[in-house]
Amino acid sequence: MSSSPNRLVAVIFGAVYIAVGALGFAVTGGVSFLATQGGMLLGIFMVNPLHNVAHLLIGAALLIAGLLSTRAAKGVNTVVGAAYLLLGIAGFFLVGTAANILALNTVDHFLHLASALLLLAVGLGVERQAPRGAMA
Repeated sequence: MSSSPNRLVAVIFGAVYIAVGALGFAVTGGVSFLATQGGMLLGIFMVNPLHNVAHLLIGAALLIAGLLSTRAAKGVNTVVGAAYLLLGIAGFFLVGTAANILALNTVDHFLHLASALLLLAVGLGVERQAPRGAMA
């Protein structure tokens, strides 16, 4: 794998989100798939089974893109970053409503916004050019 910032961020975020998704199932026993209130991951992040599945899918997309190429990582970082930006903002309006099908809490929103800023900064940033003949 090249030293592309996009690939590195995608692989790291992908691995972290897969781990978070898997760990989330340890705290969601007895919580329904679309529950608006979930279990507490690490004592601060609220999750339900759908939230865990979302983390697994997002993590897999990031990890695979990061392992494939700089172009794939850049695209997925940007798309996931944009989605997290929207989710981070919308989340503040979802808490306490029936539309909160991911069982989000305020701490989740700030983490999603921070993730969005980093993913978008890397994804939309100018990628350093690899020397000719090098694989990207």
